[in-house]
Amino acid sequence: MTAIKRICVYAGANPGNDDHYRTAAQNLANLLVRRGIGIVYGGGNVGLMGELADTVLAAGGEVVGIMPRQLVEKEVAHLGLTDLHVVESMHERKAAMADLSDAFVALPGGIGTLEEIIEVYTWSQLGLHQKACALLNINGYYDDLTAFLDHAVAEGFLAESHRGLLVVVERPEELIEHVEGWDPPHLDKVLDPEST
Repeated sequence: MTAIKRICVYAGANPGNDDHYRTAAQNLANLLVRRGIGIVYGGGNVGLMGELADTVLAAGGEVVGIMPRQLVEKEVAHLGLTDLHVVESMHERKAAMADLSDAFVALPGGIGTLEEIIEVYTWSQLGLHQKACALLNINGYYDDLTAFLDHAVAEGFLAESHRGLLVVVERPEELIEHVEGWDPPHLDKVLDPEST
């Protein structure tokens, strides 16, 4: 187990239609600050990601944002962060977010959020890192994705051992427990026919 100093949090640039999403983001933010854990995120001042950053900052926590220059120029950057790294591309952004983080978490969001968490999940499957990957499944938001991954296992496209690399939890408290207690499994193969 590695000490968790910062968690990369992917979240929507929109707030969503249900106040439960905002409340869960605030609860997660406050829990992280109480545990002395900072966040790394996309650097935006809007939507669920902005809510998360504002709550962490208001509670005295650390928030590191990583944003491509073209988005900063569109005035969506959060200018009150502990640190804002401006990079040249989305590829640089994602690499920097991964390098600065000890774990990866996705709150509800759109295709950008989905793409980011799936990419680091894939990196985990390939053995490129051994950091925890988790979904905060507020109000069943990720139920269909979870069902798809289970279907991929049943159809032989995803090993059961690799399915377990992406944990799905419903409450912020469970998420923190999972991330802090993460003990990465030893995976010898990218594909393990015996476990599918």
